[in-house]
Amino acid sequence: MTRRADALVIGAGPAGAAIAILLARAGWEVILVEQDPYPRGKVCGECIAAGSLSLLDELDVGAGLRAHGGPELRLLAWMSERPTLIADFPICATGPYRFGRALRREHLDQLLVERAIAQGVVLHQPAKVRSVRAEAGGFQCEIESDHAAQRLTVHAATVIDAHGSWQRGPDVSGVDQRDTSRRRHRASDLFGFKAVFRHTTLTPGLLAVMALPGGYGGMVIADQGLATLACCLRRDTLSLCRTIQPRRPVGDAVESYLREGCVGVREALEGAQRAGPWLAVGPLLSGVQRPAAGALFSVGNAAGETHPLVGEGIGMALQSATLLADELTRESPAMITARVALNVQRRYRIALHQAFSRRRRLAALYAHIAMRPHLARPARALFGRWPTLLTEAARLAGKARSSPTPLSLRFKHEHT
Repeated sequence: MTRRADALVIGAGPAGAAIAILLARAGWEVILVEQDPYPRGKVCGECIAAGSLSLLDELDVGAGLRAHGGPELRLLAWMSERPTLIADFPICATGPYRFGRALRREHLDQLLVERAIAQGVVLHQPAKVRSVRAEAGGFQCEIESDHAAQRLTVHAATVIDAHGSWQRGPDVSGVDQRDTSRRRHRASDLFGFKAVFRHTTLTPGLLAVMALPGGYGGMVIADQGLATLACCLRRDTLSLCRTIQPRRPVGDAVESYLREGCVGVREALEGAQRAGPWLAVGPLLSGVQRPAAGALFSVGNAAGETHPLVGEGIGMALQSATLLADELTRESPAMITARVALNVQRRYRIALHQAFSRRRRLAALYAHIAMRPHLARPARALFGRWPTLLTEAARLAGKARSSPTPLSLRFKHEHT
């Protein structure tokens, strides 16, 4: 079977679903491909800063978040091997929202995908894009569906990659693309873990940041009173955990490490029950990824991942989608020639740099402090003496900044 589309989007997470919505709203014919069935858990801190909530309103899923999301995040905590320190969460001074909230990815991703379908996006799920080949006027993409006996061939003018940085994307021919499959293992490689717990003693409305030797993490109450515990551990730290407890599943070994090394985690999980298994991904590839050539674009983590310590992943995914949609929708799909695509790539990369470079640098700095005890202990001492420093650190990381609304959202009703 063969189909044509203006855009093929690979991955239906927040970035992929968001740009599918925006392009479809602008009149593009969009195919969205997601390899996992929904609903499903995802390794993610699941926090959405106040400045990003308005983007969800513009995508017409804000009401769903308000109905299902956790309480407003008004407190910030620093957890380590010492007693927990608590400070006020910075207030977002611009936009309609003052504080962020947390919503599990099971609900957020489903809300966005359902909105995409309502906007006219054609969804293939579960399905996988097996190959992408550049051809005259666009790309030939081979899609394999779990529900179809035969493959679907899609001729798309534009392809947008929205898969996770830890995942291998489709095989691409005729396009210069970064190959991460042969990257050498490093002791500093980070692996992400997440579990959800019932009946924790964590204070609702508190976002806890964890400083761990060789890692960092966060904990928050999301929807239905469930607590999300997410962390990143270095490869050498993870190997140590598995050496100490060789017969236990890796998730259980990680949980023991968190309980033993972090007083706040141990107290919050006292008497708690884990809801489902530990999830794991990695290694995470932090930093800006090299852009592909031509009309193959990337959004979200595929465009560049930030250390998750600052909890800006969902917000940055949504914003990257709006930035690219704003550039693409300046022209009709038929006008995205090779030369136009190169100009779009250039403007888009500049916009990404302007929007995220400061947050990426600060996230890397904070992560390295949290992972190194000789830096984390003095930091805790400063936070203990001046709690407002913890508030200010969150403010610098973008927690009190409203995301600008691009033209593609501002004039959304022109195409609805």
